[in-house]
Amino acid sequence: MSDVTIWHNPRCWKSRQTLALIEERGVAPVVRKYLEDAPSEAEIRAALAALGLKPIEAMRTKEAEFGAMGLSKDSDDAELIRAMAEVPKLIERPVVFKDGKARLGRPPEAVLDIL
Repeated sequence: MSDVTIWHNPRCWKSRQTLALIEERGVAPVVRKYLEDAPSEAEIRAALAALGLKPIEAMRTKEAEFGAMGLSKDSDDAELIRAMAEVPKLIERPVVFKDGKARLGRPPEAVLDIL
């Protein structure tokens, strides 16, 4: 089993680029299609800690669901995390994990330092 995991959306260009970049390095990551296998609030909190990001910094704020849920950049962290768990489409992607570290694949090359 790989020690690298990617929260992946196959319909997302950056996610596909990041996965290809990882595989080009000879790594066969665990691919978690997070839209189908949504992370729990605890997993999101752990991911944010590993990324060193606040919840709002790891959200897709331009998605219609963000506004439809009454969220704003001033929403509290717990509310944002709950929203990401309920509607994983709101999680910025892709996220790559290895050995307790994580990187957001925007740009895809940002993940290279943890591989």
